[in-house]
Amino acid sequence: MQTRPLGATGIEVSRLCLGTMTFGEQNSEAEAHEQLDRAVAFGINFIDTAEMYPVPPRSETQGRTETHIGRWLKQRGSRDDVIIATKATGPGLEHIRGGTRLTREQLHQAVDASLARLQTDYIDLYQLHWPDRRTNFFGKLGYEHDEEEDDTPLEETLAALKALVDAGKVRAIGLSNDTPWGVMRALHLAETLGLPRVAAVQNPYNLLNRTFEVGLAEIAHREQVGLLAYSPLAFGVLSGKYLDGARPEGARLTLFERFQRYTNPQAEAATAEYVQIARDAGLDPAQMALAFVNSRPFLTSNIIGATTMEQLESNLESDFLKLDSEVLEAIEAVHQRQPNPAP
Repeated sequence: MQTRPLGATGIEVSRLCLGTMTFGEQNSEAEAHEQLDRAVAFGINFIDTAEMYPVPPRSETQGRTETHIGRWLKQRGSRDDVIIATKATGPGLEHIRGGTRLTREQLHQAVDASLARLQTDYIDLYQLHWPDRRTNFFGKLGYEHDEEEDDTPLEETLAALKALVDAGKVRAIGLSNDTPWGVMRALHLAETLGLPRVAAVQNPYNLLNRTFEVGLAEIAHREQVGLLAYSPLAFGVLSGKYLDGARPEGARLTLFERFQRYTNPQAEAATAEYVQIARDAGLDPAQMALAFVNSRPFLTSNIIGATTMEQLESNLESDFLKLDSEVLEAIEAVHQRQPNPAP
């Protein structure tokens, strides 16, 4: 498997990363371990999780995903062979730490809890799951400023992360669901105050949501802060399995009503066109969608996720697929007609 540098850290990560947010909800611990074993055997060395996982986030299951991974790491006994990324929850979840913020006290508490669940002494990449300020993320468009917002200063958050890096608990830091301003501000503070430098930004990126290209792609290239692409299949929508109102048994959109980000009429219309492009070219629609993400020059790693081994095998096979010019031109034609229908 191809590897790419994780920012300027000297860490090399596989182009495909195993996402784990279904572990502990849609997937049992045994199924989680099976996926982890298969991913590593294929050549993946990068595993992404979060303290709030699995999803949907609930107090009854919070932390279970990290626990499943921790038991796998303990049984496997070769921690240094894999790169583990996890995330500190942004503000808004009352069932974690009595209300999550990205303060010094809470970040130290969160890291220690994640280390215990993961049964490891260090986290390779520690990310801020979403900003501790009002801004555009999770599909929100149209920034609305609030002079009286009660946010945690980014200086405090980065200083707390520096202490964790200095203590050897964290190797590198990253952002998630952040904006061009957020990334550049974090880089500025790192340069001027001697704080840790952001190595990557984990944002959504797929055929239905290419907003990363507008402002963040240039930053990725010029500042060595590459994309960790999540939802590359748009919650599975780009596989085509939800077209014409279909809701397969056990599928995420069938089980959980909250996941509606990629099912508006414009997104469904664009999806139908992308699926047809794949079928006309003799390609699997999901593999085509993943191969498109894999090909982006600003990409550090593409976070794939699956609930079945069949899905995982298909996702892994996308690593071998290179889209030809005709397919890429057809994709761009749809994007021009219907740009970012589900940001």
